[in-house]
Amino acid sequence: MTLYRLLTTAAAAALIACPAIALAAADAPTAPASAATAPPAEATPPAAALPTLPKIESGPDLYETAKASGQFTILVKAIDATNLKGALKSNANITLFAPTDAAFNALPPDQLAKLMSQDGLPALQHIILYHVVGAPVDSSKIKGAKGPVPTIAGQPLQIDGSNASDLLVNNADIIEADVHSSNGGVLNAIDKVLVPPDSPFAAALAPASAATPAPPAAVGAAPPASAPSGTN
Repeated sequence: MTLYRLLTTAAAAALIACPAIALAAADAPTAPASAATAPPAEATPPAAALPTLPKIESGPDLYETAKASGQFTILVKAIDATNLKGALKSNANITLFAPTDAAFNALPPDQLAKLMSQDGLPALQHIILYHVVGAPVDSSKIKGAKGPVPTIAGQPLQIDGSNASDLLVNNADIIEADVHSSNGGVLNAIDKVLVPPDSPFAAALAPASAATPAPPAAVGAAPPASAPSGTN
């Protein structure tokens, strides 16, 4: 099946329901007041501010919308290199989770260069299609919802709208939502590049996780026993 037919079929058939998850908080029993020996509660540090973008103006389709913005030049270059321009221009009522230039530039430079090379184009095309959903998904469908949403790449994205002020897709923040193109498409700008788990670049492009420090040894604790060297 050609890519064009794949996108066309998905856009027509993939009607995505994002049911809101009722965030029912159980009423916890109130603890009786105790003597003033409890330490004062630590102040919660303020959440880091999300990146901001100049307002994205809607265009006739998702490709032209992204191109005219000037915030997605690497994404547009990737779309052109992988021959997805025509599909994104001609298919209506689809969604593009669009990584900004800053999101692409946060990738390891050597890996981004490999993706943009001739040998990396099949993997790059798969990554771009992982950002495309075959139905319009704006913030009204994301807020209050949590769960998988199928993509054109065949791997689902994980949507998390449980915090209405910080909508997430996988590990990326949606920093500008609801840019509607004239043909019914939806562009949601995101601050990270999403990589499908079946991509050959998945491990290399995975976000670095902070190393968990080893717990300190208890005072007076005996040193760990060494492994036996064998039985005589």
